[in-house]
Amino acid sequence: MSYSYYIYYRVDPVQVEVAEPRIRQLLDAVKKTTGTAGRLMKKRGEPNLWMEVYENVANEAKFEWELAAAVNQLKAIEFLQPGNGRHIECFKA
Repeated sequence: MSYSYYIYYRVDPVQVEVAEPRIRQLLDAVKKTTGTAGRLMKKRGEPNLWMEVYENVANEAKFEWELAAAVNQLKAIEFLQPGNGRHIECFKA
């Protein structure tokens, strides 16, 4: 069984230039520790609404642990609009 993760959040508009390279570092860190390549998407017509997508995750516990560690290490929540968080949705395939 595999899982797909969809993580969406709103980036503070004044942080966009700093946020994107940091989120790309996050994707690289997750790939290095879990083997799962993620991708970053931005909503059409709403460029501050971002989504990370991770598909075919075999070990969801390890993935969630490593993702949380990377988010904390890279301080990914510092780029979010005030009052917003990272929303995680997980689907089973």
